Amino acid sequence: MKSSPTSRRCLLQTGLLATLAALAPWGAAQATDWPNRPVTLVVPFAAGGTTDILARVIGQKLSENLGQPVVVDNRAGAGGTLGAAAVARAPADGQTLFLATVAHAMAPGLYKSLPYDFLRDFEPIGLVATTPNVLLVHPSLPVKTVPELLAYIKAHPGEVNYGSAGHGSTEHLSGALFSARIGTPMTHVPYKGGAPMMGDLMAGQIQMAIETSPSASQPVRSGKVRALAVTSLQRSPLYPGVPTVDEAGVKGYEVNTWFALMAPRATSQAITKRLREALHRVLALPDVTRRFEELGVTAGDLEGERLATFIRSETTKWGQVAKESGARVD
Repeated sequence: MKSSPTSRRCLLQTGLLATLAALAPWGAAQATDWPNRPVTLVVPFAAGGTTDILARVIGQKLSENLGQPVVVDNRAGAGGTLGAAAVARAPADGQTLFLATVAHAMAPGLYKSLPYDFLRDFEPIGLVATTPNVLLVHPSLPVKTVPELLAYIKAHPGEVNYGSAGHGSTEHLSGALFSARIGTPMTHVPYKGGAPMMGDLMAGQIQMAIETSPSASQPVRSGKVRALAVTSLQRSPLYPGVPTVDEAGVKGYEVNTWFALMAPRATSQAITKRLREALHRVLALPDVTRRFEELGVTAGDLEGERLATFIRSETTKWGQVAKESGARVD
């Protein structure tokens, strides 16, 4: 006897419910068992820079929370896009994580094509930190204020060089935007990371950089570089007496660097939930709070869909900035 359409639908629905019921315990078991081996945290920039510093701060504490080592893996190159591409291709099992930065929101507007989709291929876990950048010059440059720097750049068009952590990095687009806003060209000098760039700035091999606050703080304190302004719209307590770029004369100039923990897109909700809870605990630890204060960064307060919305808005914003500044990588 042939079964009726109604009975066939009932069988299909019963089968689907049985499958979902079977998968639910598996998802719970997956979260219970995870992680059962070391977790890799990919840092898409060279060791010694701000992203690396923050990754090691939270990585150590995540290890204690998760019960497994969190191993920082520096995969520098192409403005952070090489590391991002590696994580986008990684299995979505929670064993490979990624510390993304504002540079990854900038990349879609700078590169003709990327081997991943930043908005589609990653699952936002939580915002780790935010920080302003700092406009720095070598002390040999005869300027002590932003207006003096502007006058010097305009008197030497194309001769003043600024360093960055590489093509497509935060420092690159920060400098390109600064150049566009003041209407005078400068020469971009890319490096393979923020640490080697800062080394050359302190040595006087380059004249200027717009670097993240944590990487800049010690060289500023030691007098090896001079801080002229911060790039947020509010002054930073880490640089007393240092004005913002906006109030120093470049109206509307604002750059804030952020760092977000992410995983491959198909990572299970059970694992991403555990990660968010662990990160939330880590960011609330008193010693992490103290370390962030020393570095001049503010702990993040966005996660999940709120973070995804923020990242979408940042990607749109920096795409428009790339057009305005004319910055391109390829």
